[in-house]
Amino acid sequence: MATFRPRRLAAFTALWRAVVRGQRPGAPGLGDRLVAVPRMVREAVSGRYAALGRGRLALIALGLAYLISPVDLVPEAIIPLVGLVDDGVVALWLAGAFLAETDNYLRWERSQPVIVEGDVGSAAW
Repeated sequence: MATFRPRRLAAFTALWRAVVRGQRPGAPGLGDRLVAVPRMVREAVSGRYAALGRGRLALIALGLAYLISPVDLVPEAIIPLVGLVDDGVVALWLAGAFLAETDNYLRWERSQPVIVEGDVGSAAW
């Protein structure tokens, strides 16, 4: 039987908090979050958005690769319950990472100064 170690319990708690934050009024919707992902990755890789490090990006990419990898089909064929549980844990972690990281990024993006290129001729001299 699986035990809930403190780190695993903390991961599920973080996922729950991210889900609850995502349901509050004014929170970004799924579409806003999905559209923000390419910007977030680009800003993180360029170093402009330092809150999401390259190591965290690599873990997310590895988690996605693990879920879609055909190599992962072997555990389901041999031990169905264990194979599904490990996929579920990775999927839950990815969902929590997606919610938390997009929430943080969108908050950071809104806090950045906006540069508006205006008509120079309208300035009062």
